[in-house]
Amino acid sequence: MTQTLKVGIVAGEASGDILGAGLIRALKKHYPHIEFAGIGGPRMLAEGFHSFFPQDRLAVMGLIEPLKRLPELLRIRRFLVEHFSEQQPAVFIGIDSPDFNLTLEEKLHDSGVKTVHYVSPSVWAWRQSRIKKIRRAVDLMLTLLPFEAKFYQDQAVPVQFVGHTLADDIPLQTDIALAREKLKLDLPTDTPVVALLPGSRQGEVERLGPVFYQAARLCLKQRPGLRFVLPAASGQRYRQIHQQLSEYSDLPVTLVQGQSHEVMAAADAVVLASGTTALEAMLLKKPMVVSYKMGWLSYKIISAMLKVPYVSLPNLLAGEELVPELIQKDATPEAIAAQVLEFFANPQEVAELKERFIQLHDSLRCNASATAAAAIVKLIEGDGAVPSERIEEHAQT
Repeated sequence: MTQTLKVGIVAGEASGDILGAGLIRALKKHYPHIEFAGIGGPRMLAEGFHSFFPQDRLAVMGLIEPLKRLPELLRIRRFLVEHFSEQQPAVFIGIDSPDFNLTLEEKLHDSGVKTVHYVSPSVWAWRQSRIKKIRRAVDLMLTLLPFEAKFYQDQAVPVQFVGHTLADDIPLQTDIALAREKLKLDLPTDTPVVALLPGSRQGEVERLGPVFYQAARLCLKQRPGLRFVLPAASGQRYRQIHQQLSEYSDLPVTLVQGQSHEVMAAADAVVLASGTTALEAMLLKKPMVVSYKMGWLSYKIISAMLKVPYVSLPNLLAGEELVPELIQKDATPEAIAAQVLEFFANPQEVAELKERFIQLHDSLRCNASATAAAAIVKLIEGDGAVPSERIEEHAQT
């Protein structure tokens, strides 16, 4: 093909920038004459991507900030609809950010553009009525997890399970000694270390931080040699946690800025807030306690809408409770401490858990960027069908 192929991409968050850059590199191998435009971050820009707006203009969180920024977000989306409707790309790819991208994809799909959504929203878990909009908006859904693909297949939405880039990047075996050496925190290999990750948002840290610190105190009573490391997700969280820890000066806890991956890799066990961090901990083969607390009204509403038996990705992937989930009233210092101490008291059970993690890790290693690119090429060239047996195979792994 000598004619230049044009591809539209919108990635509204840093995680989407990583996926977008990998996808751009993979698509270049299929099409030597290809151009990419839309919205992306520094990694995508480094691959020659043209971004009409800075990526951080889409990176809004919570309930209030999106409302404040709504006029700007609507202007950006209107521009993208007009641009890609007039200068139609061979395909438009929305990466994550479903609240922004699905409406954009639906409008472009109506104008005749082939559309792909990369990273499934958690429609399989709650608000399943969104599947109707997804069915209207996308020609192909690319999922990171196999059970997501099975859900879309059952809902008659064209889908391809591509695996997870984290699973591609993280080795099957983690070298704890090397991880501790890289951290430079004076953590001898024979010192038992617990990583504490109470979340990245202010409310999460406010609710879970004190619970985690009290659990650490209880663990210390049984195992005085324990050390704790806490990676703060941002400068704001660092200051918040530093203030909280002023009331726990007796704890041997080291607070660091960022480096959550390195901290988990260096730990023997992890206590964390429910979220994608649990998947990363699983890929690092770490026994973990998953916990979460939210406002009572939010919990009442969300728990009523949940359609899945578990909240953590390791358990959802396994289809069984591999790791303890302590949610809301069950998230007590005593319960968390008991689970952590159980890990240290039963090394054989931990070894068996790590073997299961290795199996799950291997099932997610699909060379995600290349697999996603191959599926998009099929769509561009007129064959977007995905073999159902591939989805079934991974769903049963």
